[in-house]
Amino acid sequence: MPNPSRIVVILALLATAVRAQDRSHARSMVITRYGIVATSHVQASAAGAQVLAKGGSAVDAAIAANAVLGVTEPMMNGIGGDLFAIYWDAKTGKLYGLNSSGWAPQALTVAHLKSKDVNSMPESGIDTVTVPGAVAGWNALHGRFGKLPWKEIFRPAIFYAESGYPVPELIHTFWEDAVPTISGDGESRRVYLPGGKPPAIGQIFQNPDLAKALHLIADQGAAAFYKGEIARALLRTEQSQGGTMAAADLAEFTPEWVEPVSTTYRGWTVYELPPNGQGMAALEMLNLMETTPASPDGPLSVSELHKKIEAMKLAYADLHRYDADPRFAKVPVKGLLSKEYAKERAKLIDPDKANCESAAGAPPMSDTTYLTAVDREGNIVSLIQSNYDGFGSGITVRGMGFALQDRGALFSLDPASPNVLAPRKRPFHTIIPAFMEHGDQHIGFGIMGGANQPLAHAQFVSNVVDYGMNIQAALENARFTVSPKRGCNIVIESRVKPDVRDRLTSMGHVFRVDREYSTSMGRGQAVLHDSKTQVNYGASDARADGSAEPEPPPVDTRP
Repeated sequence: MPNPSRIVVILALLATAVRAQDRSHARSMVITRYGIVATSHVQASAAGAQVLAKGGSAVDAAIAANAVLGVTEPMMNGIGGDLFAIYWDAKTGKLYGLNSSGWAPQALTVAHLKSKDVNSMPESGIDTVTVPGAVAGWNALHGRFGKLPWKEIFRPAIFYAESGYPVPELIHTFWEDAVPTISGDGESRRVYLPGGKPPAIGQIFQNPDLAKALHLIADQGAAAFYKGEIARALLRTEQSQGGTMAAADLAEFTPEWVEPVSTTYRGWTVYELPPNGQGMAALEMLNLMETTPASPDGPLSVSELHKKIEAMKLAYADLHRYDADPRFAKVPVKGLLSKEYAKERAKLIDPDKANCESAAGAPPMSDTTYLTAVDREGNIVSLIQSNYDGFGSGITVRGMGFALQDRGALFSLDPASPNVLAPRKRPFHTIIPAFMEHGDQHIGFGIMGGANQPLAHAQFVSNVVDYGMNIQAALENARFTVSPKRGCNIVIESRVKPDVRDRLTSMGHVFRVDREYSTSMGRGQAVLHDSKTQVNYGASDARADGSAEPEPPPVDTRP
């Protein structure tokens, strides 16, 4: 006869095993003692991991992966776009911030646009083009933290541009969505619409013109882009379109090393970059959320979602009122991020009702791709790079195979705005890399997607800190995001239970319900370094075509 106590033990063990396997997220973390590169495209992640295996640093790997992404996700990013990065040095614990967002041409002024009967910033076209900062950003990062020769880093990207790659699922969809933007430019049609249409899923896409540009950058350095053959091609493209950019606008541009801004959230320290980016909105939102305890009913409960949605509205109202290039406008970052200010703003949150008209406060004065990499020493780079809209301005540089960004579309022509257009001014920027740490845990993370980014960052942080999720679960957990309609309109994933959405609707929230893993929520990546165990963890959002790829371990090739 079976022993009853033994049966109880077996059943308990089985129940434990079932619980361990019954989880809410789809993917496991990558865990290794070696480096990891996490991007939104598998080939880019693999390219970065290969660079790590050759002895490259986290920065070398990030640049290699970013260059590949410019080939494989051309509507999202590339050498025609801007770049921001945060670097964490494992030995010293020091953080470095890099702002490589380009400025407006000297001749691109409000008066110039008014003379063309333009009364609001265009959304695409040559007058939205600002100086692309990506290549200068790569150069600055490599000069300070790179290990491998510059030329070595670009080999994977050149390979894919020359030999081609099969187009993945989501990128195919983004390509189709961007057809109206690029259809008006002959060079864009020639390069990006082979046979007159976007490449199909699995179709091999080649870009020999971009391979030529990457060869020039690899051989001649960043000077090829800002002073050499690429610069001359860019300026000829500008002139053919009636643009204002001049040789000096390119040649005189330099990135800026900046001090990250931060706040604390329930014992963790969270870092973003200062304006002209929107990172301060993520930090203000966390300060607002911290004024009340996290709901014990979970991150997708009525009270927790309502609090976060309302905190987002208040933080975004301040963002749109105050954010601008701090070289041209006084941005009250210290006041906006003070805990006292958060306590006052939080009083405006009604726990039972949605606020559809959130106004900016009065603080005390004082299409994008994201990737992250950690090397075997634990150094972390959190990097984001973007053209802004799909294929940016819609204009492709003649003979060089890359689209120019349209970041200038985010300027204002209102002279009362801190973000009003001015020569050599950087526009308000949506792209933000992030970093957070507590004790031995150090996390580089980011979630791309325009205005979505600050609130997505705050939700990720809360998932980790308030609800103990690992970085993969925190990325995959259902999210909400801002609606273009603003007010009480919110976009939310269908994984949030209908009864929760119904209760929130009764409080005044108006939802557009997207599919289970909607790209409207952004596509995120994260790495974690445990400085006690020297183990690295990587995560890649299921909302993208990407992966977190581990560095291949050293292989003994001796006979």
